[in-house]
Amino acid sequence: MNADSSTTTIDFRLSRAASGGLVFTTAGGDVHEGVLPVRPFPISAPDEGFSLVTSAGRELAWVGRLSDLPADARSLVEEALLTREFLPEIRRLVSVSSFATPSTWTVETDRGPTAFVLAGEDDIRRMTTSMLLVSDANGVQYLVRDHRSLDRASRKLLDRFL
Repeated sequence: MNADSSTTTIDFRLSRAASGGLVFTTAGGDVHEGVLPVRPFPISAPDEGFSLVTSAGRELAWVGRLSDLPADARSLVEEALLTREFLPEIRRLVSVSSFATPSTWTVETDRGPTAFVLAGEDDIRRMTTSMLLVSDANGVQYLVRDHRSLDRASRKLLDRFL
């Protein structure tokens, strides 16, 4: 892919391998299987471009905007990003088992209700003044986009850990 400040030219093709992974084919016919789309800032700037990298981490191309891709390639990249960047967003805290850690949190997310164990208060990280990233005991991360916009009961529970 070649890019300057005003236009982007796509000079590669993306397809899906029989195994389900992405296949990157250059204009010259070089084929790379197992390619992954990787955003540099998936939480704070999810729409500001991504790299297509080999399974070894070597960058093959930079794409400035998802909309720069043809529709079929865009669909493949969107599916891969959803799988790679599993980040449920907490919409409401239903309950916590204890205000001491470890504690079990029951929450409602954009992907449905769930419960997880918060191992320690250090597992709640501030990304910005209002955005939080909560990691459970298994390493799954949950996003609180704006803790100030949560309902009153959720804010009250969360404040006990901040």
